[in-house]
Amino acid sequence: MNRSSVRRLTMAAMMGAVAFVLMYFSFSVPVLSPFADFDFSYLPELIGGFILGPVGAVEIIAVKILLKLVFKGTSTMLTGELQKFLLSCAYVLPAVLYYRRHRTKRGAVVGLVIGTVVGVVVAIITNVYIIFPFYIKLYGMDWAAIIDMCNAVNPYIHDLPTMVAFSIIPFNLISMTVISLIAVLVYKKISVPLKKMIQ
Repeated sequence: MNRSSVRRLTMAAMMGAVAFVLMYFSFSVPVLSPFADFDFSYLPELIGGFILGPVGAVEIIAVKILLKLVFKGTSTMLTGELQKFLLSCAYVLPAVLYYRRHRTKRGAVVGLVIGTVVGVVVAIITNVYIIFPFYIKLYGMDWAAIIDMCNAVNPYIHDLPTMVAFSIIPFNLISMTVISLIAVLVYKKISVPLKKMIQ
């Protein structure tokens, strides 16, 4: 590999490590979801993806997940890690791909909006068909127990459709929107020194 490729891979590894560290600084939003935690690990994935492109974004996401498995292991037989990987790709890749074709602030904003929409849709699918079924099977639960746990923090939730509408959608929409706003605000300042590292 030439020097440029080595620098690119080094940056992807570095951004993935930053994303992994940011996973530790998470906090719950119990009014929206008794299960999910909000963290800022999407941010280095986005910024790194804007600089390195879609392949670099996937590399950053993969490094984050691998470091999580190495240092924290898995309590979900890899289903949680699979969901994190799918969610990150669904949110980050559309934004990065759109920005690659429209390298303006407006292009970044539109890309982030597209990524947020795709990310929310994938969050619904992965929660309904991967995460909750896993917990139901692992702990001998049923959907009624899941709904009851959600209803305890949000009285508007009383079945699966209302759980999607009042928990999964708002939680992911808010978290991805917050990350998108931060990315728009800091990208230009952060990208200048980072781009110099791979030149």
